[in-house]
Amino acid sequence: MKNNEKGFTLIEMMIVMLVISVLLIITIPNVAKHNSNINNKGCQAYVKMVQAQVQAYQMDKNKVPTLQELKGENYLREEAQGCPNGDTVKIDSDGNVTAVAKTTNP
Repeated sequence: MKNNEKGFTLIEMMIVMLVISVLLIITIPNVAKHNSNINNKGCQAYVKMVQAQVQAYQMDKNKVPTLQELKGENYLREEAQGCPNGDTVKIDSDGNVTAVAKTTNP
């Protein structure tokens, strides 16, 4: 390289890569933690929405619906699969909606 040419040396490039690596190591765990938090809040919102639809169904039909009845009569969309975090939604005999964590079989 001539004296008047400008450029990065190998050491400078390695320092830049080190700084970028440290920033990634710091941010990735935080992003994963917030993703879980977002999914849990999404599940809470979904449960509240299903609870509102159960109440609307009860006012219209005077009985407690199942999830299939809510989907079949367009109170919920057919595509609605449940909570974003993987929990399943249950409606008890009193019309209360809860999210139940899925259990894995060993």
